[in-house]
Amino acid sequence: MPFGWEGQKVRLVPLDKDRHFDNCVRWLNDPEVTEWTLIGDFPLSRLTEEEYFERLTRKNEIDVAFAIETLEEEHLGVCSIHNINQRHGFGTLGLLIGRRPLWRRGYGSDTIAVLIRYGFEVLGLRLILADAFANNTASLRALQKSGFHEIGRIPARYWKRGAYRDDVNLMLSREEWAARAAGPGA
Repeated sequence: MPFGWEGQKVRLVPLDKDRHFDNCVRWLNDPEVTEWTLIGDFPLSRLTEEEYFERLTRKNEIDVAFAIETLEEEHLGVCSIHNINQRHGFGTLGLLIGRRPLWRRGYGSDTIAVLIRYGFEVLGLRLILADAFANNTASLRALQKSGFHEIGRIPARYWKRGAYRDDVNLMLSREEWAARAAGPGA
């Protein structure tokens, strides 16, 4: 029987080394998949990813990570709320859809919706932050569709593949999310 946090298209499940690790190593070494991430410009060895994977799968108070699967249990990516600060009630959303044939089909937006619900309802956060390269229109569109709004930009913050990239900072408050969930006029 399937388990995990379910949306309309995806299910967020605990990372499992046997089921998810090999895909993660493959995706994080795929230049097209990592085009919009802060990683992927240097080869990622199995050992390095294994150390990171082990850290993420151990219970901690700072990072919560999931594998993203379709409702048919096909692994398509990973997501997290990281840098969680319980004292101040915020965390930062992260997402990687690695299975390229499933890009631009709504899986990212659905993942964001489920992760937001988890962050507010389970973790008790009051703010969820996110950021994306300014020219990553697909991520920005998915975040805005989920209610995130831009709160600032840092020009030329990151060097990525031959150019400095602007970093767009976004946020969503629990109140904004609840008002959207209640619908217009609520």
